[in-house]
Amino acid sequence: MSSMPATHGHNEACCNIPPVVSKGYKPKGSYEEIGGWKTYVTGPADANKAIVLIYDIFGYFDQTVQGADILAYGDDKQKYKVFIPDWFKGEPCPIECYPPDNEEKQKKLGNFFGTFPPPKIAGYMPDYVKALKEKNPSVSKYGILGMCWGGKVVALSIKADTNPFSVAASIHPAMVDPADAEGITIPMTLLASKEEPADTVKQFEDALKVPKHVETFSDQIHGWMGARGDLSDARVKEEYERGYKTVLNFFAKHF
Repeated sequence: MSSMPATHGHNEACCNIPPVVSKGYKPKGSYEEIGGWKTYVTGPADANKAIVLIYDIFGYFDQTVQGADILAYGDDKQKYKVFIPDWFKGEPCPIECYPPDNEEKQKKLGNFFGTFPPPKIAGYMPDYVKALKEKNPSVSKYGILGMCWGGKVVALSIKADTNPFSVAASIHPAMVDPADAEGITIPMTLLASKEEPADTVKQFEDALKVPKHVETFSDQIHGWMGARGDLSDARVKEEYERGYKTVLNFFAKHF
């Protein structure tokens, strides 16, 4: 089977590993319209801190929604409201494009990335958080977490002059660029898989001059905490859970 080379700054794994569809998870939250965006909302109504979760290119996958619920309720001492805005307006990357092993699939994938470039999405962030604040006056601080493609959105959002976030997490991020780290002024954790370029991740870590936790989950594939996580595999499930616990522990210290 032919594979698609790294494209639009993504690593090769990001462009070729198909997502794993999990079934049976019952979300704890619901969907609302916030700032003009359909949003998955979870967490207790009286939470005073919140997390904006930027999904991967497959949108509202069970593994990602379940991750949001873990973030909302997984810390005994601090509960969070968690919001997943639908930046793709109901049109995430088609699962059938993976693996992109022919020219038609590669074209569709290229068009998708061209339609939803991370700088464009990062540009929506200040107004979206403003809308969140208007609707959730009890929330005093916001954090952000992004997966794969969403990891780049995180980096661009938090290094901008308009950054509205107090803490950040980047999970198996695509398009890691050490230059982004130089502009980051808030605490950040980055959890990499075995398939992110180790040298680039290290350069990013070295360039971060803020409280940080950078860790590579060396036996996990790109996407294990999101749409590509095969939770029927005991080891993946274990590291999926440890990944979210790691984020919660970091946020507890720096949020």
